Amino acid sequence: MRVLYCHLEVLICFHPGEILEVSRACDFLTFGYPCHPVIKMCGAHHVRVLVQVLWAHLLFGWVFGSELTFELPDNAKQCFYEDITIGTKCTLEFQVVTGGHYDVDCRLEDSDGTVLYKEMKKQYDSFTFTAAKNGTYKFCFSNEFSTFTHKTVYFDFQVGEDPPLFPNENRVTALTQMESACVSIHEALKSVIDYQTHFRLREGQGRSRAEDLNTRVAFWSIGEAFILLVVSISQVVLLRSFFSDKKTTTTRVGS
Repeated sequence: MRVLYCHLEVLICFHPGEILEVSRACDFLTFGYPCHPVIKMCGAHHVRVLVQVLWAHLLFGWVFGSELTFELPDNAKQCFYEDITIGTKCTLEFQVVTGGHYDVDCRLEDSDGTVLYKEMKKQYDSFTFTAAKNGTYKFCFSNEFSTFTHKTVYFDFQVGEDPPLFPNENRVTALTQMESACVSIHEALKSVIDYQTHFRLREGQGRSRAEDLNTRVAFWSIGEAFILLVVSISQVVLLRSFFSDKKTTTTRVGS
């Protein structure tokens, strides 16, 4: 939190050499070392670090695959395509959020049509592979086995690995205190995003199950109420028939 706060302070620095007025609130944030010496002077190095951080986030948005939630109708099949170079490590993760028994068929093929992954009626799964050839890879989700239930499917297809946040991160040279803090924050935020995604999926699936259960209970209650009403009316009619006076009529037959 201390470094995040200080990093936000750096955002307001536009001119090298400008003195920042750091709030004393920074002293109450606990990250293990003082805050003021880190960004007391906003120099060209700090501006360069900020630009590198923003550029790394832009690269992260362009390089790494796709994440999507879509509706899959009954008796339908949906395919997606991704261009992948040889030697790239990829991960496909999916989960059925709503619909039926929360299952779907998944199939992954390489550019030559070779099946790399195939599972039937899976609720969720994760598959990691390394591309053995260049080309367009295809992965499909099928709901063809379902006759009347559509599904909501989430998938996350990650292509490649994170580029280093700073150019010299993988070198022998040591990172500065601010660069190390930025790397730690970057990794922590990625973990937070992953946790938020999984909890959001679990919440959506739980809400769908609860709504489905509520609908079933409501219809069952209406059915029971209707049956109870019919039985009550039938009993009343039957009891009235026991106590009703039957009038007998005589008919004379004339000669």
